[in-house]
Amino acid sequence: MGTLAMPYFLSVERVRKARWRGMALLVEASAALAAAAAVLHLLPFRRAIRFGSGGTNLAAELAADELRRIERSVEQAARRVPWRTVCLQKGLALQWMLRRRGVDARLHYGIGKDEAGELRAHVWVSAGPVMLIGSEQAPQFRTVATYPS
Repeated sequence: MGTLAMPYFLSVERVRKARWRGMALLVEASAALAAAAAVLHLLPFRRAIRFGSGGTNLAAELAADELRRIERSVEQAARRVPWRTVCLQKGLALQWMLRRRGVDARLHYGIGKDEAGELRAHVWVSAGPVMLIGSEQAPQFRTVATYPS
């Protein structure tokens, strides 16, 4: 009697590979958040804000679902690291991870006022037409700088 071949989408091997890819992405996101926090703490803002702007061969295009998967890994890592993370660290980490993959990710820095009239700043990331981390609040802010410019 022959064995039944299990379809690949149900295979244990596929689940195991997906789990390892997810863990590797979470580790990478945690390291990127740590590097972003360190850079922001150690360098002047003008230099630190360019942390994620590296990369010269930016011809890759990732599908929106892959961009969202990388975004989710940064959000998940931000909830797990032992320090407080804000949009700036998350944006720098995500931009660095995407540009490392050849994606022309842009970090947008905006300012606005809250209900009390206090000045606030916010960061969000875009990759082509796809708006990522921080994009929900982006309409409340006026873009004052984009990195790289």
